[in-house]
Amino acid sequence: MSKHQPPITISELAQEFMLTPRTIRYYEEVGLITPLNQEKVNQRLYGPRERTRLKLILRGKKLGFSLAEIKEMIDLYDEDRSERLQLERTVAYGERRLQEIEEKIQELILIREELLDYHKKFCAKLDELRSQSAPEQPKQP
Repeated sequence: MSKHQPPITISELAQEFMLTPRTIRYYEEVGLITPLNQEKVNQRLYGPRERTRLKLILRGKKLGFSLAEIKEMIDLYDEDRSERLQLERTVAYGERRLQEIEEKIQELILIREELLDYHKKFCAKLDELRSQSAPEQPKQP
């Protein structure tokens, strides 16, 4: 995205990222993004910086990070332009998130195995019941 793009309104930003204006206002309330014109005016305008931040917010949410974690990672970039602190924190959050995902995968594997076991038992029982209550076939002469 070019840094020379003109500012856009909250409606345009919402449409670009398939969000509601209310969601964007919420991100403002929690300090994730800031409109270019911070005074109380009728129309909020957003530039390339906020578009970039919004991309990072959405990517972070998709990866399962909380808004507080996303805010901390984004804010660290503004505080430390060397990116070292931001990367250290991002790596730490990423490692923790990977561990959580691994735990969920293991839990799902166990649930799947249990469900398959029940399914097998229930199918066998159903076959047994069907064979017991099957109407008798007429005997062939």
